[in-house]
Amino acid sequence: MNQREHAGLPRCTIGIKGLDDILAGGLPIHRMYLVRGGPGTGKTTLSLQFLQAGRDLGEPVLYITLSETEQELAFVAQSHGWSLDNIAVLGLARIEAMIKPEVQSTILHPSEHELGRTLAVIQQEIARIRPKRIVLDSLAELRLLAQNPLRFRRQILNLKSFFTKHEATVILLDEHNEDTEPQVQTLVHGVIELQMRNPEFGPTRRRLSVLKMRGVKFRAGYHDLIIDTGGLDVFPRLVAAEHYREFSREPRSTGVREVDQLLGGGIEPGTSTLITGAAGTGKSSLALKFATSAAKRGESVTYFSFDESIATMRARMEGLGMDAAGLQNQGLFHLNQIDPAELSPGEFAAMVRRCVEQRTKVVIIDSLNGYLHSMPDERLLVTQLHELLSYLAQQGVITLLLLTQQGIIGDVNTPVDLSYLADCVILLRYFEFDGAMKKAISVVKKRSGGHEETIREFKLLQRTGLVVGAPLVGFRGIMTGVPTYVGKASSIMDAEGHG
Repeated sequence: MNQREHAGLPRCTIGIKGLDDILAGGLPIHRMYLVRGGPGTGKTTLSLQFLQAGRDLGEPVLYITLSETEQELAFVAQSHGWSLDNIAVLGLARIEAMIKPEVQSTILHPSEHELGRTLAVIQQEIARIRPKRIVLDSLAELRLLAQNPLRFRRQILNLKSFFTKHEATVILLDEHNEDTEPQVQTLVHGVIELQMRNPEFGPTRRRLSVLKMRGVKFRAGYHDLIIDTGGLDVFPRLVAAEHYREFSREPRSTGVREVDQLLGGGIEPGTSTLITGAAGTGKSSLALKFATSAAKRGESVTYFSFDESIATMRARMEGLGMDAAGLQNQGLFHLNQIDPAELSPGEFAAMVRRCVEQRTKVVIIDSLNGYLHSMPDERLLVTQLHELLSYLAQQGVITLLLLTQQGIIGDVNTPVDLSYLADCVILLRYFEFDGAMKKAISVVKKRSGGHEETIREFKLLQRTGLVVGAPLVGFRGIMTGVPTYVGKASSIMDAEGHG
């Protein structure tokens, strides 16, 4: 069956999973809906998916096109790998052929007679086919034939009454027109708006919103979408409050005993950890160490790399003695290279959600600097990231976020302050000692419990991997990058990582 009960109203699926989810099951049947948007926003594609969903359920369906020929519509379907088999099409050529003789013989103004005959042809075809789903493309042509708003509204009312009589679920397509749309919006049961934006760099971004749906609860706001071979793919706006599962909060080891000590025992599930520091301080290496440690425990890990290629990441892991290939072959470690210019925020959130639904326990985003560039502005970055982190927390996922600071030694800044969103913050810094560059690691924040407040030296060694030394004592000003040694015995590690 294509119907689902929700709030007492039988539903019919649109055939687009994300949009059906936004509408809590689909469109209430036997009603008329408006889908509006500019050229290229996906109106025709959405309509064809709506009709295909009905056809696949054995329903008679009808596409009425006043703006395109049947050949043009068939070309759109073929571009997505679809067929119009068992989808009745009433095209522009057929309508013109049926009304042209009478238009030529009438003494009335051609447009007045043509509108009446056009609607009569449409009604005859509906009465003959008795479709359960109808698409009328588009209202712009009917509006031109009507010539005035009053006559146009009257004809839409007549169509609405006719559609209801034949128990059809109808989608009306229209261009975005603020001057004439209100009269249509008051007559239809629901309104879906499609939008298209062209950023300064990167591909066109599309989104939709449900502006109205009478008597039905739906997810409001904007939802990203893409048009690909196979149709529209809609990514519902993530609402963290809708998702929660029970999980153990037992701390997980990072794989480095000294880092666990800094963290007061490890990292707890359902928390987010921000690893921040200048370029080259070892943020990715520390995250990869925790990822491999989790994978060896049998926990599925997904690593999203915005900055480095998968080949570079694998080489880095192998250089640090991590068995990247083995863990990937076991299906426990997944490396995903993300192009921020090609991916919308909603699409990325949907990608993360799919991984979590497939039992991912650790999510790593490397880095937030790359994620930042996929957003139209900083405000949206913080809002969407907050919702994504809340969702991951409620699913019991351990989240690691990497953020590169600007600067090397001295005054170091971050491009955007996201530390307040994280439950734990690990800071990596350079400092100079005895004419050599050293790295320091410290935990500056942890909401879920106590942590060590010391600063330790941090090394990356070939084959040995990550080595963390004892707390640095006898130094003053390590965080400035140029500390002063005031102690009696140095706690600096040697080249082999020994204290």
